[in-house]
Amino acid sequence: MTAYLTLENGTVFKGKTFGAEGEVLGEIVFTTGMTGYLETLTDPSYHGQIVLQTFPLIGNYGIIPPDFESPAAHAKAYIAKYPCANPSNFRSEGDLDTFLKEQGVVGLCGIDTRVLTKIIRENGVMNGKITSHPPTESDRAEIKGYTVNNPVAAVSERVVSEHAISKVGSGSRKIVLIDFGLKRGIAEALISRGCEVWTVPHDTTAHDIIEMKPHGIMLSNGPGDPADPANIPIVENLRILLRENIPMFGICLGHQLLALANGYKTRKLKFGHRSANQPVKDVRTERVYITSQNHGYEVIAKDSSFVNVNDGTCEGLDYGSSFSVQFHPEARGGPLDTSFLFDHFTERLQR
Repeated sequence: MTAYLTLENGTVFKGKTFGAEGEVLGEIVFTTGMTGYLETLTDPSYHGQIVLQTFPLIGNYGIIPPDFESPAAHAKAYIAKYPCANPSNFRSEGDLDTFLKEQGVVGLCGIDTRVLTKIIRENGVMNGKITSHPPTESDRAEIKGYTVNNPVAAVSERVVSEHAISKVGSGSRKIVLIDFGLKRGIAEALISRGCEVWTVPHDTTAHDIIEMKPHGIMLSNGPGDPADPANIPIVENLRILLRENIPMFGICLGHQLLALANGYKTRKLKFGHRSANQPVKDVRTERVYITSQNHGYEVIAKDSSFVNVNDGTCEGLDYGSSFSVQFHPEARGGPLDTSFLFDHFTERLQR
């Protein structure tokens, strides 16, 4: 079926649909990973976004539920040059087209993804809309006015009752994992280190977390602008928790929110870091690690513990008992390069 992608700057691409049918509006971002499309599709950090894969062939190893980062797909739409209809993998349980249909995610293929990527690199991320017809003036106005409203609340666990708090794993150290849109691998990394992990909703109060008497607090990844006014209560809660001197470890959005709680500022990047091979340097040792990243904002800091080798942006901050990183150590980009950060966190629990 013919479909049209209209960008906020007026550019129109004509292609074909796959996956679910329908019209969709969102912020278009690109990711350069050659693999990891399953983790990308199921990462809550992509909530409200249309995801463009720069690598042309996507879906060739099929659908593998154990590799999902969350139970469902979160991308609003998915753009790939050549989606594979006949995957080959002994672990595969289906194909990309069927999965997107089941998840209600619109797919677009057959466009020049290189040109689209260059437009975003040169102009920055922008809104776009996929339609079954050439764009109208109404479509263009809708594209310009699109914003993602309170995305953290949309992907975090709901506050309904005490059953909104789920416990997994067992161990001698209790970790409260605050869910801003978490990836499953974060909890698994803690559990593998002998931690008892309690996952709580994003708006759990500092008082309730303190009452749980945790040895440490984990701040997950998540979608959206960290400085979104909807996140102000979260930042205030973190300020209270900092005064309790409970060790905290923040990843991605958790890194940004912890920075805001410590008085730093954030700003939007031109086109973000979304890939599996971002080089990051440890400022102290000058060693470079290969990292997996997915974010569109940066913390403004001159005292970073890690910096991005490509553009010099902040990739980590250390506050003493607490610390945070912009990248995903649980994603093992190297593939084990920065997983030691979870060991550093558990070591600080003993102080």
